[in-house]
Amino acid sequence: MYSTHDDIIRPAFSPVKKNLAFDDRLDRQLRIQGWDQAALDGAKIGVVGDDDLLASLYIMSASALGINNISVIAPVLDETLTETAKRVNPRLNMMFMEGFYTHPVMDDVFSGCSLIVDLSHYGLANKLLLEKGYRENVPIVRGFCYEKDDQQGFKVFTYRKGREWQELEHMVSPNNLPSGHFDDGVLDIIVSGIVLEETKSVLMNQKVSGSIISYERSKLGSLEKDQRILVTGSGALGVFVGLGLAYSGFLDGTFLDPDVAENTNLNRQVLFYDAVGDSKAETLARRLSRFFGINAKAQIGYFKRDTDISSYHVIFDCVDNFESRIVISEKCEEQQKIMISGGTNVDAGQALFYNPAVDERTPAELLGLYDIVDKRTIDAPERVRASCKYRPDPSVIMTNQIIAGFMVDSYRILLAGQMPKNFFYDSKRDGRM
Repeated sequence: MYSTHDDIIRPAFSPVKKNLAFDDRLDRQLRIQGWDQAALDGAKIGVVGDDDLLASLYIMSASALGINNISVIAPVLDETLTETAKRVNPRLNMMFMEGFYTHPVMDDVFSGCSLIVDLSHYGLANKLLLEKGYRENVPIVRGFCYEKDDQQGFKVFTYRKGREWQELEHMVSPNNLPSGHFDDGVLDIIVSGIVLEETKSVLMNQKVSGSIISYERSKLGSLEKDQRILVTGSGALGVFVGLGLAYSGFLDGTFLDPDVAENTNLNRQVLFYDAVGDSKAETLARRLSRFFGINAKAQIGYFKRDTDISSYHVIFDCVDNFESRIVISEKCEEQQKIMISGGTNVDAGQALFYNPAVDERTPAELLGLYDIVDKRTIDAPERVRASCKYRPDPSVIMTNQIIAGFMVDSYRILLAGQMPKNFFYDSKRDGRM
């Protein structure tokens, strides 16, 4: 599994015929073979949320994907995220009813919905929606984060009539009525991406996961937040890594990228909604600083062999080419720096953790990038690597937010005194992980 823009190994995608009603910001997903944007464009989605971030993150990502009609019942939505949803997709029509979903009389809100997304944490809503799904043959995509004893994690499952089986009991909250519950911004980023992947599959009549998609790890506890962090790459991975770091409370991050935002980035690089033509690194740092009150900084340029990383505790590799990944890997090995490397394509991705004190192979070695690059020059010409418009490969938001979330979570696991593991995601496989 490799970065979206790598030009050596990629699936044999061919551009599909574009519907002129779709604007250029959707270009990268319209290039996916078999992609049915009309199914997203014509869908109406119902969302049941709770007093946390999860529903707002889902709405933002769904809007970027080109889902235009969303009806929401939730006690609160995050204004920054919903405003971003409206700015990144001006066609978004969102109806918001403030409150908890507690009675079938509220079903009128979901009249005509193609599916309903249940992101709540109370059993009454879960049971009402499962009953509605059974009675009206409406798919229900359920996703939530949880904390139990000394474990934290999440579960996602897609219900369709006919799937009345024992595992459904694991998807109903033990708290029957709305109450306080565990929430985590980084896990929310991952869950919203997986739920959106299931949403897309339902709407396009593609295969959904046949089993519960789950992730669990030990409780993190308090973390040392005084970390100097360098994020190389401010595209889709970099945007969601930045959000994950901000939700985790890290205050000191630097974003390095040479490029400016383009219209075709906006189906996944959600914070650049009004910044086409502006520096990605500067825009991302400025927005994160303003939204979260943190000290995010920007550097415009490439990661090179002479890039100074001596002052950083960790390097997040969010670049979009093999050559840069090799240089970052070698630099982190030389400087004995923690490195977290992410790569995605339209269906899959990986988050690799490298600790030079204990790991023998860098991410570049683990992925076999030297053999892939082979006779190409590792220090490739800058303009060859610089801009997505020169490499119009298919790309979507879901894999980027999922992998970015796991990249941030792996660093938190390290700071909690635990051992992170490499993570691999494949949307075509049952269970996904």
